[in-house]
Amino acid sequence: MRVQSSAIASTGIAVPAPTKSFGTLQAALGVAAFSLTFPATAWGLEGFGPWSLVAVRSVLAALIAAGCLSALRVPMPSRRDWPGLAVVAVGVVVGFPLLTTLALQTSTTAHAAVVVGLLPLTTALLSALRMGTRPSRPFWTAALAGAAAVVAFTVQQSGGALTTADLYLFAALLVCAAGYTEGGRLARVMPGWQVIAWALVLCLPIGVPAAALALSYEPVHLTAHSVAGLLWVAAGSQFLGLVVWYRGMAAIGIPKASQLQLAQPLLTLVWSVLLLGEHLTVAAPLTAAAVLVCIAVTQRARG
Repeated sequence: MRVQSSAIASTGIAVPAPTKSFGTLQAALGVAAFSLTFPATAWGLEGFGPWSLVAVRSVLAALIAAGCLSALRVPMPSRRDWPGLAVVAVGVVVGFPLLTTLALQTSTTAHAAVVVGLLPLTTALLSALRMGTRPSRPFWTAALAGAAAVVAFTVQQSGGALTTADLYLFAALLVCAAGYTEGGRLARVMPGWQVIAWALVLCLPIGVPAAALALSYEPVHLTAHSVAGLLWVAAGSQFLGLVVWYRGMAAIGIPKASQLQLAQPLLTLVWSVLLLGEHLTVAAPLTAAAVLVCIAVTQRARG
């Protein structure tokens, strides 16, 4: 099979062109799944408290993961992989869902989505520090331009003042980027779905008592929206989306995969209008155009 020179991913591994294309598709499917996370969380908050929603979604996703691991008789990861899995668990399974859920109590999904649009750049930076990746100058220029567009949109929407919700969201960026980086690294030595599956199972001993405690303190009002939101963030965002996302990162490299997430806030803006009835300003389509250009440049730039 012919290997293109441009298929040397940021991980430093030669990737056959068809595999690279399929990896891009998988990463894009992950982004599509993630774009529904904030609207689904907003729905979930209609019937659950923030702590209950996060704990229950973690338990449900962990049970799905444990079932898959058991049915396929997947062996335990090696001892050297557990520290990385712990980082994925803290960042992706616990930290990001909790911090963004707390933020969405006072922030609109549209605003939160744009702030989290900084995740691609944050992930690329942590990847460079953690794994020694060296993307090209055009890549960084486009990534910084995309981030600048996101920041400008955020400042314009918030009137120039950061809120408590913004602080939650910025903290969520850091922990999630760390989890993505470690997950992408581990997906080079084990199937991507096993990375998130083992991270979810690792949280199960904590998630079950946490869910029981949270449900005993926070009232629950089951509605069609709250149940649908819970099921999506558990099965779609927390498991299936991360499965294809980590597989995509392993195939095309962490920095390039992370830049696909520049499209995530734009998709979430669309869902916020269609599913939640939120209203967007004229700045949204302008930001969308700028971000899409940045995506095109980063995907063509060689790492």
